Amino acid sequence: MARGVRDAGGSGRSACRGADRQHACQSASLGGGRKRGACSQAIGVSRGGRNTKVHAITDRQGRPLAFLLTPGQAADCKAGELLLMSLPVRCIVHADRAYDSNRIRDLIEEQGAVPNIPPKSNRRWKSCFSKTLYKGRNAIERMFCRLKDCRRLATRYDKLAANFLGNIHLAAAIMWWL
Repeated sequence: MARGVRDAGGSGRSACRGADRQHACQSASLGGGRKRGACSQAIGVSRGGRNTKVHAITDRQGRPLAFLLTPGQAADCKAGELLLMSLPVRCIVHADRAYDSNRIRDLIEEQGAVPNIPPKSNRRWKSCFSKTLYKGRNAIERMFCRLKDCRRLATRYDKLAANFLGNIHLAAAIMWWL
């Protein structure tokens, strides 16, 4: 009597056994192994397509000190927390509005530096901000312009994040040298 009963698919085989599986109740992996794909390679998808954000710390002359790669859709304030671990002491930190969060301001002050970050428009408590000091932020913009002179970095020819970051470090070393 049980032999005539079919599963919901109507194939007549046991519901737990696939046609291409050797053992009963064996199924495809649930993704518990190592992570693969675009996210682990710092490739994100945003409105402009696939992209990668490069976060950096520079000195006053615009020479790079540290880099961090994140996917394009990742929040800047999360990356800022990781990047601030390599911050030099007793300096003024200029950052754009994307890095304006209480956590980042606290991290900067804990390391003995002073944050000069313009407040977001939706922020209730506006911290002190000097537009005159903020003019020094162009150093990091000049550094990114020099990095984009390397076409390989501007268009990200490398698939792997480690290779891309290595090329950024190579270009940064050349920037220090010249």
